[in-house]
Amino acid sequence: MTAPFSSPRSFVFYIVPDFTMLAFTSAIEALRLANAVLGQEVYSWRIASADGLPVRASCGLTITPDNSVTVERALLLTERRPSMIVVCSGWNVEKHVSKSTAAWLRESRKRGIELAGVCTGAYILADAHLLEGKRCTIHWENLPVFAENFGGINCHTGLMESDGGIHSCAGGAACFDMMMHLIGRDFGPKVVSAVMDQAMVDRVRAPTERQRMPLTVKLNSLNPKILKAIELMEEHLSDRLPMEEIAAAVCLSRRQVERLFQTELETSPSRYYLQLRLERARLLVTQSAMQIVEIAVACGFVSASHFSKCYRQFHGISPQETREQRQPSVQMPALRKSHPAGERLHMMPEDELRRVA
Repeated sequence: MTAPFSSPRSFVFYIVPDFTMLAFTSAIEALRLANAVLGQEVYSWRIASADGLPVRASCGLTITPDNSVTVERALLLTERRPSMIVVCSGWNVEKHVSKSTAAWLRESRKRGIELAGVCTGAYILADAHLLEGKRCTIHWENLPVFAENFGGINCHTGLMESDGGIHSCAGGAACFDMMMHLIGRDFGPKVVSAVMDQAMVDRVRAPTERQRMPLTVKLNSLNPKILKAIELMEEHLSDRLPMEEIAAAVCLSRRQVERLFQTELETSPSRYYLQLRLERARLLVTQSAMQIVEIAVACGFVSASHFSKCYRQFHGISPQETREQRQPSVQMPALRKSHPAGERLHMMPEDELRRVA
């Protein structure tokens, strides 16, 4: 399909305990399929771990790496140096940062090697001080903790980001999208189309597409002004914007915004805003060691007592009880009227809602 590729691109996939298998295999399968449709090995890959020992994924399967970080660092001085290092992580990523890994990644970047973080891999790149002044993204579930730990880093909520030789994606199937963009950069759209045919994928998503649909939204489209209002809310969870300011930003009156939210989401803007803040709070409770009062402030509540009251009214359990019962990963329940705790919040009078929030 193409002339021989004189300089094959090699990848090192660095895996840490509890890494996400879907993200890891999606990336490798994209490279494998590219080799298949091109009829030659234009991409090669190997796997590394911190100590070279087998690593268990979050799904329970174990992968045996080819090298340790020490060996990979030595290979930087040889012809076996990689073209790109892909950091694959998942749950409990903050437990798996290390000085040796950070030093290896920094040295690799200085030598012109591209880096990528998938799923929560951006956390490891940030810990190595490689994302300062760069755009990046991370899985939505880990964004609140990332923002608290690396507040100065420009982290977005899209599927993927590329900035100055450093790439990041939100994980899961988005890894396949990211690799398609990289393969397209190397070989053009015809090869991407052929790989998609092999993988039975109907399209490659754009980097800026949202990781998640807004809360309570079905798969139908929303009014663009509501989406813009929601984006503003998501960007200002700790420093809450007055509803009048949000309305002005989308060129509507407050009354018009309230009518749109009621028509399309069956809730008020104030309730929706509070739901967003409570979702972020639960992620911080379950995935960080922050004190409850710190979480309250980070989510825009005036005091820990107000925060705890709202949290219990919505989730049906206190923040401390949530922390004691937490699991490795917690998918937020859909904020719909049929959810018992959500019903309690939904039925709160608007004046009371303003007081407790």
